[in-house]
Amino acid sequence: MTGHPPGSTPIDVLVVEDDPVAADAHALYVGRAPGFRCVGTAHSAGAALRFLERRRAEGAPVALLLLDLYLPDGHGLELVGRLRAAGHGADVIAVTSARDLATVRQAVSVGVVQYLLKPFAAASLRSKLEHYARYRASLSREGEALGQDEVDQAFAELRRPDGSTLPKGLTGTTLEAVAAVLRDSPVGLPAAAVGTAAGVSRITARRYLEYLVGTGRAVREPQYGSVGRPELCYRPR
Repeated sequence: MTGHPPGSTPIDVLVVEDDPVAADAHALYVGRAPGFRCVGTAHSAGAALRFLERRRAEGAPVALLLLDLYLPDGHGLELVGRLRAAGHGADVIAVTSARDLATVRQAVSVGVVQYLLKPFAAASLRSKLEHYARYRASLSREGEALGQDEVDQAFAELRRPDGSTLPKGLTGTTLEAVAAVLRDSPVGLPAAAVGTAAGVSRITARRYLEYLVGTGRAVREPQYGSVGRPELCYRPR
């Protein structure tokens, strides 16, 4: 199952997890995330390295690893070091029960871009993936950064609070419904139209839309008509 829109280029993900049941679950979660595709699972560090080597030889390198740190043939962060030494540039999201801060510091030092503690809800992993996708998108163009603000924005995409931790009064189900309305529209929409499509009131829709704006997932812009005041419309970032 893949969650990328038709015609788009998905982000290929390898799940590295020694528990086959957990690996299948993580692969399923990845497949449901828009813009991502799980291309395989590996249950050991050696299997992961062989998979990545094969994909690179085929000209289809993996972009992202969901990496458990406790593997039967070595620590996950040691695998990251081996990958870098072998020239693999895949980014890494650690998905682990390791809570000790020494491990967290080591993960940062080897370039792990996100760190997700087990057990977690599917929404938490999806949020991490969405942050990562926006981070990649912010660095997708060629050339140099326009300035410090552009660099800060790219790093900020990785550090935003998870959408699974919502302000009081907001629910994940309604947030996803509102976000889906924006994603499916080719043009910016006013709060009233979003509310109608999502099955909520205009006021409720506006609260969720403003939350999406505040977390960098949407932008708000005035739309000028022939008469009267401009209407605020929202579109995905």
